[in-house]
Amino acid sequence: MSAIAAPLYGLGATAASNLAIFLPALVAAIAYFQYEQLDPESRPIDVQEDELLERYDFIVVGAGSAGAVVANRLSEVDSWNVLLLEAGGDETEISDVPLMAAYLQLSALDWKYKSEPQGQACLAMNNGRCNWPRGKVIGGSSVLNYMLYLRGNKKDYDIWESLGNPGWGSQDALYYFKKSEDNQNPYLARTIYHGTGGYLTVSEAPYHTPLVAAFVEAGRQLGYKNRDINGKYQTGFMMAQGTVRRGSRCSTGKAFLRPVRLRGNLHVAMKAHVTRVLIDPLSKVAYGVEFVRNGKLHRVRATKEVILSAGAVNSPQLLMLSGVGPRADLEQLKIPVVQDLKVGHNLQDHIGLGGLTFLINKEDSITLDRVYSVGPLMQYAIFGGGPLTIMGGVEGLAFVNTKYANASEDFPDIEFHFVSGSTHSDAGAQIKKAHGLSDDFYDRVFKPINNRDAWSVIPMLLRPKSRGFIKLRSKRPFDPPLIYPNYFQDDFDMKTLIEGAKIGVALSQTPAFKSYGSRLHEFPDCEHIPRYTDPYWECMIRLYTVTIYHPVGTCKMGPYWDQDAVVDSQLRVYGIKGLRVIDASIMPNLVSGNTNAPVIMIGEKGADLVKEFWTKTAKYKRNYRGI
Repeated sequence: MSAIAAPLYGLGATAASNLAIFLPALVAAIAYFQYEQLDPESRPIDVQEDELLERYDFIVVGAGSAGAVVANRLSEVDSWNVLLLEAGGDETEISDVPLMAAYLQLSALDWKYKSEPQGQACLAMNNGRCNWPRGKVIGGSSVLNYMLYLRGNKKDYDIWESLGNPGWGSQDALYYFKKSEDNQNPYLARTIYHGTGGYLTVSEAPYHTPLVAAFVEAGRQLGYKNRDINGKYQTGFMMAQGTVRRGSRCSTGKAFLRPVRLRGNLHVAMKAHVTRVLIDPLSKVAYGVEFVRNGKLHRVRATKEVILSAGAVNSPQLLMLSGVGPRADLEQLKIPVVQDLKVGHNLQDHIGLGGLTFLINKEDSITLDRVYSVGPLMQYAIFGGGPLTIMGGVEGLAFVNTKYANASEDFPDIEFHFVSGSTHSDAGAQIKKAHGLSDDFYDRVFKPINNRDAWSVIPMLLRPKSRGFIKLRSKRPFDPPLIYPNYFQDDFDMKTLIEGAKIGVALSQTPAFKSYGSRLHEFPDCEHIPRYTDPYWECMIRLYTVTIYHPVGTCKMGPYWDQDAVVDSQLRVYGIKGLRVIDASIMPNLVSGNTNAPVIMIGEKGADLVKEFWTKTAKYKRNYRGI
């Protein structure tokens, strides 16, 4: 089954029929008008097996938000050979289309992970398990995400540094954010907080519904400013900026790998599933990797370093499969322990309330019957415009303060994702499946309002106190790991998110949204609880717990005295030479915002740390030899 056809299974008959007609037409239109050729770079070259070298200076595992950056930057050094291994293939025509983001989940581009049921969250999902999409494709999760460009709060990075991680403060982070960025907004590009000329295009979607203007105005009416939330201050409302180039998704594959596809010292191998890192148990030196490709087992050596950029799920999985992890867990699976570290712990994720829906009396929202039609299709295929350029339906972003936040500190505790539609806007075709909602729940709550005009807001908890963990399911590398997010383990998370839901409802009561006749659509499952009380909102949150897909922290960065730390501030794995982790898993604490841009920043800084180390090593050797 193709990546395009696979998600059609399980849809309602009408929705499936619409998509079955629309998607081939969209692909054909893109191909006919040669939309991708507007991109000045061609696709990365997939190195064939007979062209693979026996050894490389660096092997990078995972071509995602960090790995693509690391491979690009290391291969800037002509004398270094770099191998980039990716378990998935390349992007598709559909993955380029911003509004189709939810459609990509559970497709061939996704690892299709699910959390283990925990009984206190995701109760409206099938078997009580949250979907955990992760990109299995060149560009990784930057191909599946909603493209939103958010850096987090300055204080996040200063806290990282205060925990014993020198060089990771807010000023250091800003340097690397700007290094990547090519911001297309002339006003923002003139400020000291943004960069131009980098590999990563950042811009607004070329199309907006009238609802997003109402959202920003509603924020002003609540006392918040319309501002650049990636600038000096974070608290406020803004039209969304994202990794979008000429109306199309700008993944890290497109941004960082396509422009350097002809570098002779960079090999990219797709459909190469790494099964373990090769580590000498005596010297504790990482000397290569093992991977499966086309049904064959390959071994390739690294003369300098192996770098894991496989993400917050796969990097800890690979470490544990290689004998680096909690001793008791590895011994239970009879995996020889090379280094006893707290791999897989410290798991954090952003969660919010899904389905906070407000019905309106104007035809200004995104609905399936309007968007999946000839007009929008041709607008996108020919001009790179129209509603298909909206980033997964998210048009506005905001950072707000609950009663638990110190508003004088500019350290808000809730983020809003404003959607010019809701779960029902595609009649159950994409979002229901992407969120893993059960048929019974969807039919009770959303089916009665299928395709009705509405807007929604997802209040997202920025800094959860709860911590989860990831464990190996077995010693077989192709078995998915066990994911225990432990959502709401700390009751303060629930209390904060309840306050976020209340602010979302307050937003609907502003004059800006009252002009639309905005009316909350309630969950019948919670109608036995007194309406609008804290237990009422808690009922909704436990049912429709929506992860924002931001897992981090499972290979925690920290100083040597931190017993939970897996890597040091240079991102080197403790106790193992020649092995680093450069991806979301190194975050000691989750940042206060979406994670794609921060992971790209980590890739930029991590690559510089590698360059600095090996440049100093080379200079030392030259001086030592008297050269």
